Formats: sequence, structure tokens, C-alpha cells
Amino acid sequence: MDRTAAPCTDFFQYACGTWNKLHVIPEDRSSVSTFEVLSDQLQVILKRLLEEQPDHRDNNATLKAKLFYKSCMDIPKIREIGDEPLRQILRSFGGWPMVEGDKWQEPVYPLEDLLGRLRGEFNEGVLLEQWVGPDDKNSSSNILQLDQMQLALPSRDYYLKKSSEIQLAAYRHYMLDIAVLLGADPENAPLECDRVIDLEKELANASLPEADRHDTSSIYRKLTLRELEREVPQLRWRAYLEKFLVSPITDVEPVVSYAMPYFIRMGHIIQRTPKRTLHNYILWRLVMSVMPHMIDEYESKRIEFKKILLGILRERVRWSRCVEWTNKKLGMAVGALFIRENFNQESKDTAVEMIRTLREAFNELLAENQWMDDETRTVAKIKADSMNERIGYPEFLQDPVELSKEYVTLNVTEDQFLKNIFAVLKYDAYHNLQKWRQPVDKDKWSTEPAVVNAFYNPNKNDIVFPAGILQPLFYSKHFPKSLNYGGIGVVIGHEITHGFDDKGRQFDKDGNLLQWWNNATIRAFRERAQCIVDQYSRYKVQEVDQYVDGRMTQGENIADNGGLKQAFQAYRKWVRVHGEEPVLPGVNLTHDQLFFLNYAQIWCGTMRPEDALTKIRSSVHSPGFVRVLGPLSNSDDFAKAYNCPKGSPMNPTRKCNVW
Repeated sequence: MDRTAAPCTDFFQYACGTWNKLHVIPEDRSSVSTFEVLSDQLQVILKRLLEEQPDHRDNNATLKAKLFYKSCMDIPKIREIGDEPLRQILRSFGGWPMVEGDKWQEPVYPLEDLLGRLRGEFNEGVLLEQWVGPDDKNSSSNILQLDQMQLALPSRDYYLKKSSEIQLAAYRHYMLDIAVLLGADPENAPLECDRVIDLEKELANASLPEADRHDTSSIYRKLTLRELEREVPQLRWRAYLEKFLVSPITDVEPVVSYAMPYFIRMGHIIQRTPKRTLHNYILWRLVMSVMPHMIDEYESKRIEFKKILLGILRERVRWSRCVEWTNKKLGMAVGALFIRENFNQESKDTAVEMIRTLREAFNELLAENQWMDDETRTVAKIKADSMNERIGYPEFLQDPVELSKEYVTLNVTEDQFLKNIFAVLKYDAYHNLQKWRQPVDKDKWSTEPAVVNAFYNPNKNDIVFPAGILQPLFYSKHFPKSLNYGGIGVVIGHEITHGFDDKGRQFDKDGNLLQWWNNATIRAFRERAQCIVDQYSRYKVQEVDQYVDGRMTQGENIADNGGLKQAFQAYRKWVRVHGEEPVLPGVNLTHDQLFFLNYAQIWCGTMRPEDALTKIRSSVHSPGFVRVLGPLSNSDDFAKAYNCPKGSPMNPTRKCNVW
């Protein structure tokens, strides 16, 4: 804390000023925050677990995780093998044109084959994203889904805004450097890179900005393959899908598209773009996604690029990256190792109890809110009551046979790290495609347990609290309840509120996209949400002299505000039942004050200007300081706890309030 700061003027400075001074951003990071520090502590635990010698407690899955980690750490072997596995893959596609130069011949196979192979063998979506998932309008069945692709840079602004020319030039330079390392001619390759950039600029321009994609019902469209081929005839969609789907597919197969306007424009773009440029771009995206796993000169080129894009000055230590990849790619196996000694039943019981009290608080606030009609209110209560809670980890992690089944199709070798990476990509693709035409498994977890995060899933109406977040600052059995409610309590309230934010409110209790609100209530909601959008759009990020995008971040901002309010209400209710908690020695703050202080301290942190810009442009979350100032200045409870005079910065006369 910075006790010299006035809490009613700038509560972020008051709560985090000293933390931010003491935590310098490391050279290998673009930011530092409480979340990152907790994740780092978790990584140290996972490192120890992955480095332990295999013993009788290990099963097929945990052995694969340890093997994967070991292969990642074997630098001499990685050096010895070098970039050959990547070159081999590029050769299997007929070569990367800019590397082959004049020797490249236009392949006999069509573009659809190239895109389909990338999806089926490397889980890579170029030009378009494709996956299998619950149908938004029928959440119990899985369906083929299509969307616009993720661009190579964090958002379309980097391609289209004049202010980002430096970053775009760094990206082009990076592409050229990597191509030259793989054997491209430094004389001719620059021109090819320019053509690739021009193509990606066109694709960026065709894509819809993230802020315009929050209204799921307006971008969702179900159609048959035949209809899709009629509307976007430049791509033979069926041929593309047949390249990786395991069962036969017909023209009447239903698919869900979230990006029809983009696909129509993309069709015209690929029609007029030379095959050579298309192949150059598509294979570059494959190369680019392999680059984080390459070392030595490839790594140094990547760092040059990240320096300009994110302000990162050097790569993170090897073990840290190996832990991260192992956890991302074999998350359930790593989770099984983690929960053996690092998660107790007591944490789970406490979380279950807190969720119960937060649901009650949500229902009480629902009953009080004036802008909702009674009918919608009743349905909203039913939705909140039917949320499934997932806490800690899925049960099957404790069953070695079931856990081993999870990775039965994945082959991991001890000394071929890049091969392991490709094997995992193939496994991910296969794993996802297995769900096609299968009913949705509503009990399945979609996130690994050893992460410091929490989630809401609208299709399943699930709130998920992985084992990794049930630790201090968020929760400790030794903390007073005020801190736990201000920590994990707000996180729980935040996830519950996601079921009723600008996106979540469009789904019913069973996870189906359905208008269950009447029009008057929708109008009232939009008015209140607009207040939040306007409020957050006035927060300026000083590092880059730019404002927060209130539209893009509205869902998270609504959830922050609702979560804070519910958690405080739940805490006060706990006090009414159990009595006031004893004051903490030497702190000189009431427990109500401690509640808000702990909430604020979750968001302590600073970021580099490059990172601030990336987050403003591409993140659905507001920067940390805004997540403190926004919800607290809307909270009457906060103003009361800190005796903030009306009209002071933290207690403005006009407040925004959705839930």
C-alpha cells in the first residue's frame, strides 16, 4: 500500500502504489502483476513435479507429461536435430515458395487441401478458424463451426493504423529473417514478404473488429454446406472439410458460421491473389506458430520482433517456458500431478459454500432491481440457480485408467522435442474432431486445473474455478472472511455475472442462444450497459495516451461491477450470522475496508507501453488500474466504508449500475 495516497482520490495508488514500486517489470516480460507473480509461484511447483523421477504413482498420462517436459529441456539434443523437422514438413507441402525461390512449382493439389491438412495435422487455422463445438442454438449437440481467423499480430489495428507502422515493419522484418534462416534468397525474399503483408492487410480489413462481435445472436448463422458454397463459391468448403473429417460428409451437412461478411470478402481476396502469395502466407503462419519452440538464431530473431511489439527484451528462462507448454498441452496430466499434494478438500468445501452465498446475494440483488420485469427476473433466477459449479479439478484425474485414456492417441518421445510439439498439435486437432456428431459431454472440463484463472462457459452455463486460483491473495483458510470474500468471493461473483453480461444474457439456463428477455427489459439493460461503456471509455492509459475501449471491455466490466457488489453483500450477510470479525492487529482498517483493499490488490501491476497498446487493442479486459477505479467508484458500499465525500473522484455523483 501507499498510505500517503488519499483513498478517496485514487484508490489504486493507495492499494498498490508501493507494490508497483517494488515490482520492476522483468526484462523477459511485458508487464508485472499480482496474477503473474502467482502464476510464477505455481510454475515453480509444477517444475518440481515434472522433474521428479517417475515412480509407482505415475500413470501413462503423467509419464507422458514428464517425458514431454524432459524433451523440451534437452537443449543439446534440440541443437543436434536443429530445424530439420520443420524443413521436412515444409517439403511435404511442396516447399515454402519464398525459400524455394525459382525452384518452387505450383502444387498440383488445390488450396483446400493445404488448408485442410494444416487443420487436421497441425491444428492450424489460416484464412479461417474451424472447430467442433456445442451449437449455440442447441447446446446438447456438437456441430462444425467456422469463424474469421486470428491474425498474426494481436489485432487488426496493427495492419490498418498509421500509428502502427513500426510494429508492422518489425513483423515484416521478422518474416524475412526467418525465411532467410530457412534458406530464402535475401535479394528476392523482401518482395515476397511485401506481397504477404499486403494480403494480410486485405484480410485484416475484411475481418470484423472484436468489439462488433459481442452480440452472438447477430453473427451466428446456421446453414448447410451447399448454401455456404453458394454464398462463398471461391472456396470448395466440402473438399476442405473432407481433408480432415473422419466420416463422409454431404452437401446438406449443417455448419455454424460466425463470420459471413468476412468469408464473402475472403472469397474475393483469394480469387484474385496469386497462388504463390497464398502459399507463402499460409505456410508462413505455420512456420510462425512453430517459432516459439525453436532456439538459438531463430529465438534471437523472435526476440527482436517481440522487443518492438511487446517491449520484451529477452526470452524467458527455458524451464519456465517448458513448464508452460507442458501445462498447456498436457494440462490434465499436469493437473493430476499438481492436485496430489497441492489441493485439499477443505478448499473445495469452502468454495462450494461461498458459491452458495454468492448465488443468494445475486438472487437478492435480482429481487431488488427495478429495471427488470417480473417474468424475466424469475427466469434469471432459475438460470443463476442452475449454474453448474466446477471447482478444483475433474474427478477423473484421480483415476489412472481414465486419465491415461485421455492421451491414448498421443505419442511422446524422450529426445525429439519438435516432433513432440507436432504430435501434440495433431492430437489437439484429432481430439476436437472426435466430438463431431457426438452429443455434448456437459460434465467435461475445458480448462486445465493448474492455472490462476476462472471461467464462465455460456454453452454449459458452467462456472469454473481451477485448483490454481484457490490460493492467497484470492483465498486462504488462515485469512479473515473479509479478505476471502474480497478475493475469491469477487471472482465467483464475477463469473456468475458473466451469465448476465452483454453476451451471457443471450443464453438460457441450458446454454442455448435464445431471447428470454422481453424487449423493454433488453432496452433497460442496454441503457445501463451503455453507462458502463461510456464510463470506461473515459479512462486514459497514460503510458500510451489512449483511452480504454469501453465497448470491447463491457462484458468484463459488467462482471467486475456485479461480482464486487454480490461479494460484499454476501460478506455482510456472513457477518450478520457470525458476528463481526476481530480487528487485525496493527492494520488500523475495518473489515469492510479490508474487503475492498484485498479486491484492489488483486489488480496491482504495471505494464510496458507496448503491452498497454496491445491490451487496449485486443483484450476484453480493462487494464488493472481501471478494474480497481471503475467498480469501486460505482460502489456505494465502498464510499461508505472509506467515508468518501460525495463528488470525490472515488465517489462521483453519477454512478453506473447494471447488476
